Amino acid sequence: MVSRSGKFSIADLQEKKVQPTAAQIARYDHPMAAAVEISPVLEILVREPDGYSIWNGPPFKNNNQPGIKLEKVPCNNAKYSEDGSRIMVTKTDSAIGIYDSNTLKEIRCFQIPNVVASALSPCGAYLQTFQKSTTPQEKNVVLWSIETGDPVYEQFQKNMTKATWPLIRFSSDEAVACRLATNEIQFFDAADFSKGISHRLRVPGVAAVELSRAPGSHVAAFVPESKGSPASVQIYACAKELQSQPLARRSFFRCSTVQLHWNHGSTGLLVVVQSDVDKTNQSYYGESKLHYLTTDGAFEGLVPLRKEGPIHDVQWSYSGKEFAVVYGFMPASATVFDKKCKPVHELGSGPYNTVRWNPKGKLLCLAGFGNLPGDMAFWDIIDKKQLGTTRAECSVTSEWSADGCYFMTATTAPRLQVDNWYVDC
Repeated sequence: MVSRSGKFSIADLQEKKVQPTAAQIARYDHPMAAAVEISPVLEILVREPDGYSIWNGPPFKNNNQPGIKLEKVPCNNAKYSEDGSRIMVTKTDSAIGIYDSNTLKEIRCFQIPNVVASALSPCGAYLQTFQKSTTPQEKNVVLWSIETGDPVYEQFQKNMTKATWPLIRFSSDEAVACRLATNEIQFFDAADFSKGISHRLRVPGVAAVELSRAPGSHVAAFVPESKGSPASVQIYACAKELQSQPLARRSFFRCSTVQLHWNHGSTGLLVVVQSDVDKTNQSYYGESKLHYLTTDGAFEGLVPLRKEGPIHDVQWSYSGKEFAVVYGFMPASATVFDKKCKPVHELGSGPYNTVRWNPKGKLLCLAGFGNLPGDMAFWDIIDKKQLGTTRAECSVTSEWSADGCYFMTATTAPRLQVDNWYVDC
């Protein structure tokens, strides 16, 4: 995770098997790196099986090795809030501690037995927890105020999945909050949860929602296929008085799951539609398509890709004015589109399945991680030229630093557990 305050993290490093050199950090200098504003102090959160520590970020002084800002602290999990102001630490005794990321002092500790999942709100004002229910209809989803330590909202939830957690979704400024319920989306007064549900948006069959985050002005709702009717994604305004009709809608068949990607500015939504079966028998992994919808209804359709094959990765730039797609059978192609869904730059083809935008919007990294050899190509999108290439073998995760000057890759568990081998002579 890369936070806006300059924190970024590596999770699940295997103790004694990963040396600091497994996190390879490269610097790419460019004019925007020397902006007038002072760059944030970079820090790296590293979580190992028995705890987490915080390293001083680059530039490194001691033989190109990171210094230790915080020695290892025992925990099961640790994660920054979206804005980087706070750290949520899940301890071994069912306790969840909330820490100030600047002072590293504990703000509040919550004792929550049988906790299964937890999440911080974007600005760190709320902690949301899911517990195993011991009795039917027990209110096992709780939203806690970190300032007071008191619950501000409680709800029973029978099951929790990756698609439905966290149950309550916030915009980046925490001004808007909503949750998915049966056949409807429920909205709250984010300034006062004691008022309960402020209004409801009826969407029959809705199975997943994605709230736009900056600003929280719109919500996307996914309705799966049912009884011969196609699946659909619909966009609604969050304001009650504007919810009479969807602002945009796209329907499609052969849809098992979707990924919903809002841009910054909440004007466009990318929808990756995935089917478990490829009827053309060209891919073992099924079939995927990329759709694009705008909140003003100006565009509702497929993104015009020039090569057949799966959608490997898609990401909006931080400005929200363009997006990049890696797609097609290997060697995959990569294209940058503007917000009108017009291709503006072809990045060629290669063994790639990952795209990462630089936070300043100038640089872009194409990479082939996972089951690919780790090739990386760095592009200057503004000047439309390739800056260089390198390789980070066996990489599992990658992130840009908040100042846009460094790109980090890491080999994390469980990759090393399956990357061992022997030769029988």
